[in-house]
Amino acid sequence: MTESQASDLTLTLSSASLRMVQTWVRTAGSIDKSGRTLVADVSGADADLVRVGQRVRAFPPSSKSSMYQARIARVVPQAGGARVEALLGAVGRQDTAYYVMEIVVERGPFLAIPNEAIIEEGDRHIVYVQQQPGRYVPQEIQTGVQGELLTQVTAGLAEGAEVVTFGSFFIDAEQKLKGTAQGPSSGAGP
Repeated sequence: MTESQASDLTLTLSSASLRMVQTWVRTAGSIDKSGRTLVADVSGADADLVRVGQRVRAFPPSSKSSMYQARIARVVPQAGGARVEALLGAVGRQDTAYYVMEIVVERGPFLAIPNEAIIEEGDRHIVYVQQQPGRYVPQEIQTGVQGELLTQVTAGLAEGAEVVTFGSFFIDAEQKLKGTAQGPSSGAGP
């Protein structure tokens, strides 16, 4: 893609850098009689990720638009997991006894990029790296932990590499069109 073509598009770049990747532990909880405390059991390795003070989003399964903010107030280890209590920021719905809980856990600082930079092609993950202003080349990467906003990069990018986030689809389509126009031996792939 040329610089003039890129300027016609609104491209957003992001640096590969050490960032905190957050994921969610999802579980089902029930609300106590006060309408303020959710109690849930978390099993397996997920239980080891839950800590007092973590943020929680909670909503009744029947109404995802009724989102409540909460914080983990207590974690009690049990055989095969833990029982957790989350304190809601406001009184929950009176007509709902059960809630879906999404506990935000920080998985660690990793070399990471925004999810929208990654184009999935089967088992391959491709990003477009800015070689120089207006010149973008495809690069295959290996990924690790995928969070809601960021994905860990385990191979294929160095810290500081500038990747296209918004607009990568357009660059990818252009690369594929060039490859089709030049024939299958064009070497247009990464």
